[in-house]
Amino acid sequence: MSISENLRNLKNELPEHVSLVAVSKTKPVSDLMEAYRAGQRIFGENKVQEMTEKWQEMPKDVEWHMIGHVQRNKVKYMAEYVSLIHGVDSLKLLKEIEKQAGKHQRVIPCLLQIHIAEEETKFGMDEGEAMALLQSEEVQAMKHVKIIGFMGMATFTEDQAQIKKEFQTLKALFDKVSAERPEIQVLSMGMSGDYVTAVACGSTMVRIGNSIFGARNYH
Repeated sequence: MSISENLRNLKNELPEHVSLVAVSKTKPVSDLMEAYRAGQRIFGENKVQEMTEKWQEMPKDVEWHMIGHVQRNKVKYMAEYVSLIHGVDSLKLLKEIEKQAGKHQRVIPCLLQIHIAEEETKFGMDEGEAMALLQSEEVQAMKHVKIIGFMGMATFTEDQAQIKKEFQTLKALFDKVSAERPEIQVLSMGMSGDYVTAVACGSTMVRIGNSIFGARNYH
């Protein structure tokens, strides 16, 4: 199956309200361009340097999503062009995004990463931390950051019931917050292995790599 066929099949399968982020980390620009020619415009990367190199080479109507854990000292390299940062997990990071976005007179949309998995290795805040962040005067005063939703990663397990429970937990938080805050519109959950469950649980954005580009290249 070619990249374009994989994309076509995925888009036929996904409901219209679900955005598809093509996770292109470690893939060459030639692969991304094949996806681009097939109509894909949203690409997700997890390393700022790699994403910036691709941004420089690719057409300028591409939306670049930072889906990996973000180090504060790397924000300045993507502040000029990034369309959405999925993994905001602290006030310190949000303050750095605000500062760097301000230098480019931009407003950068962000998702708060919520820790829903049972694994300790996954980043993210708990519900209380996220609510405190949203309600803090410091965050509400920010001019160059807009929090538009939540992102979460389920436990890496074959247990579909557990995955479903974790996604439902995040959906419940999303519903509670979006009822009071109309700007909270994006719920980014689901990857190649669990996106079907995520969509069934109410995801509005899925991050899919292997099912589009094939297995990852580790150099």
